[in-house]
Amino acid sequence: QLQASGGGLVQPGGSLRLSCAASGLTLDFYAIDWFRQAPGKEREAVLCIDKSDRRTLYADSVKGRFSISRDNSRRTVDLQMNSLKPEDTAIYYCAVDRDVGYCSGYGKYWGQGTLVTVSS
Repeated sequence: QLQASGGGLVQPGGSLRLSCAASGLTLDFYAIDWFRQAPGKEREAVLCIDKSDRRTLYADSVKGRFSISRDNSRRTVDLQMNSLKPEDTAIYYCAVDRDVGYCSGYGKYWGQGTLVTVSS
């Protein structure tokens, strides 16, 4: 089971770090995607890290602002979000990728999301 955490309210230009943790699963062996769904919009893939730590960017709107990494000490996959904009407001989800060890942009096993609100 996956669980995303770290969401909250942040002002435009601020930063947040989201974490994806798993119970009963070793994330090291899997490609993990971060998705988001903004109010009234379809869910979109944001970033993915595969089992060899190669990154794939899916959402051009976050290029240069968001990054994905593994925290081996905490056994999480983190999404660092900098220079946040109001349009980044969404529920953020992590998921094991459909292709298991590689990034496809499609999730297979989903966790509960965490809400990120960017507002002044």
